[in-house]
Amino acid sequence: MANAGLGSSTAPLAVRMRPRSLDEVVGQAHLLREGSPLRRLATPGTRSGQSVILWGPPGTGKTTIAQAIAASSDRRFVELSAVTAGVKDVRQVMEEALSTRDLYDTQTVLFLDEIHRFTKAQQDALLPGVENGWVLLIAATTENPSFSVISPLLSRSLLLTLEQLPDDELAGLLDRAIGDPRGFGGRVALDDAARASIVRLASGDARRALTILEASGSHVLAVAESARDDEADVADDAAVPTITDAIVGESVDAALLRYDRQGDEHYDVISAFIKSVRGSDPDGSLHWLARMIEAGEDPRFIARRLIILASEDVGMADPQGLVIATAAAQAVQLIGMPEGRIPLAEATVYLATAPKSNRSYRGVDAAIADVRRGAFGRVPTHLRDAHYPGAKRLGHGKGYRYAHDAPHGVATQQYLPDELVGTVYYDPGPHGYEREVAARLERIRAILRGD
Repeated sequence: MANAGLGSSTAPLAVRMRPRSLDEVVGQAHLLREGSPLRRLATPGTRSGQSVILWGPPGTGKTTIAQAIAASSDRRFVELSAVTAGVKDVRQVMEEALSTRDLYDTQTVLFLDEIHRFTKAQQDALLPGVENGWVLLIAATTENPSFSVISPLLSRSLLLTLEQLPDDELAGLLDRAIGDPRGFGGRVALDDAARASIVRLASGDARRALTILEASGSHVLAVAESARDDEADVADDAAVPTITDAIVGESVDAALLRYDRQGDEHYDVISAFIKSVRGSDPDGSLHWLARMIEAGEDPRFIARRLIILASEDVGMADPQGLVIATAAAQAVQLIGMPEGRIPLAEATVYLATAPKSNRSYRGVDAAIADVRRGAFGRVPTHLRDAHYPGAKRLGHGKGYRYAHDAPHGVATQQYLPDELVGTVYYDPGPHGYEREVAARLERIRAILRGD
């Protein structure tokens, strides 16, 4: 009986324990103080207010806050997910909201989850309803709204940032779910070690914490019921079964709890991985690599990021880094997993311990910036193609010096357009192979200039 003691509702524990008012919301005290915009929106009878964009990690209460505001202020609540909704759905909500306002004097709260997944056209469809007050939009996003929400909508909304829940708040939430009739209603107990373990695994995510608790509580109740069935002489008032740290470990796939390939954690972990390699810490790098591998991350994604990193962050300080990273990607493609972890680890350690330079990366970006701002000129005549009929008559190729015929294989010659003569895009650094390149390049540039 997986849901023994969880009541008649089949809804997940995280849904059943969702706060019914802002007073029950866990955490986010900086947004829920008396007189705050959210408190004013939740005031009964309120019919005005600015639309809100809630930005924060998963499980911090974005949906909960929207529902509590709608319930407390007697507004109609409509929820859409940007994953499944389209422009047609948005327009339908707007039409219904206008009718509800005119017929029943009731404002609609439109909660739009994952607004960052909406295209510009879909977000544009929200503007009439927001501007005219047909709906009070409460949008949720886990991505920076400055980059994912169109400016007209952002300027008409109040941006509020939610924070991950602190450990003590999560612990209190777990205890509430243990005793609350909507949760376990005292049917199970939670020991200190298990509580600490769940809090650690949840990483500030209330929904994740309750999901772990539900899995662990259902498990311990099922074990207790099985024991009662096997031992008919056990008294009905036997001790309440207790969730222990061991039970939590048996009930939950910890790797998936620590890392969600489809959520924010995906980007956070790969960011930590890249920054650890760039920072020359092989131990940190291997830790984040292991996190991704254990969570089932696509190894080809990891390999691609290593190739980019080898070019961007190691670069000419150790040109062999790109070879190693590319070879690791090919190896993963050929042998698959789990053996693919070995070449990935080798490439990770190689790049983490290699000297670093971003000079070639910065050089090409500087050159691109010049091109984009129009700082370029015509191809010098001596560098133009002289192989087609009539090219020589135009003077193409005249005066070109073949580098292999010059001493040292370098000829005195201009290669940049006239407007950019003297411009330096590549400035080798002092680390690794670039030390040698710097000395050689100084001699080469002297010959090119004719010094």
